[in-house]
Amino acid sequence: MKVLVTGGAGFLGSHLCDLLLAKGYEVLCVDNLITGSERNLEHINSDRFSYLKHDVTKPLYVDEKIDFIFHLASPASPIDYLELPIQTLKVGALGTHNMLGLAKEKKARFLLASTSEVYGDPLVNPQPEEYWGNVNPIGPRGVYDEAKRYAEAITMAYHRYHGIDTRIVRIFNTYGPRMRLNDGRVVPNFIGQALRGENLTVYGDGSQTRSFCYVSDEIEGIYRLMMSDYTLPVNIGNPEEHTILEFAKIILEITGSSSNIVFKDLPVDDPKQRKPDITKARKLLKWEPLVSIERGLKETIKYFKIILENK
Repeated sequence: MKVLVTGGAGFLGSHLCDLLLAKGYEVLCVDNLITGSERNLEHINSDRFSYLKHDVTKPLYVDEKIDFIFHLASPASPIDYLELPIQTLKVGALGTHNMLGLAKEKKARFLLASTSEVYGDPLVNPQPEEYWGNVNPIGPRGVYDEAKRYAEAITMAYHRYHGIDTRIVRIFNTYGPRMRLNDGRVVPNFIGQALRGENLTVYGDGSQTRSFCYVSDEIEGIYRLMMSDYTLPVNIGNPEEHTILEFAKIILEITGSSSNIVFKDLPVDDPKQRKPDITKARKLLKWEPLVSIERGLKETIKYFKIILENK
């Protein structure tokens, strides 16, 4: 069976390509490399894998049959979507529209990679899928939040109006090898600073919380959702909640770094809480995260050490 993965050269997309190949699928990876990297695909050596450099905000024509479309294409870190606000909005709107059109043409099952950011700065903790969110549509983060909220809306419209077989995954903070050191997210920031002997930068007082899911767990959850028969959004993330300050201390302990922690002003609209309610994933997909924060961080730190040594 043939699978198309948009954003397939990115952090999550490349791991998803690995999983699909391991399960015997033919994989067409599509990416314009605006935030992805061909380096994430260099290890793949399979005649069932092909790569196409393409911007999905422009129409995509594929001759062969497509059975599944995983739509992961989008800038996904604050530093990216603040630098690429128009591209972020366009891939959420035009890119999702184009991929849904392709799914309609090919009669393919479609999965949208949405995000916990649709909940904004939540007033409910943990966040269940029924929560509608607390989003500032005109704030600097609104370009990502609203792009994904629109993507969810058009996905459900295609499902209801055209009968497209669709899935929506709301991805919570995920980490692991192939993240970019400079992508602005807390895991690569802290690990890079610790390994270079720099101060770890904590924004605000560090009391804001995040939940961190290791990439292999996240990808397994996404795959199980695609193979399920559930069409409404499902949270996939780790419900183990840490404050940012706690997380900085864990990084220092695992790396053995003597770096200090410094505090800076909290960015605009930075969420104070982020914790998924994964009741649906547990019940419908028989899924929950298996990799501990310590084990996952050791693997991630090992990867970043290699990256820094080869710089």
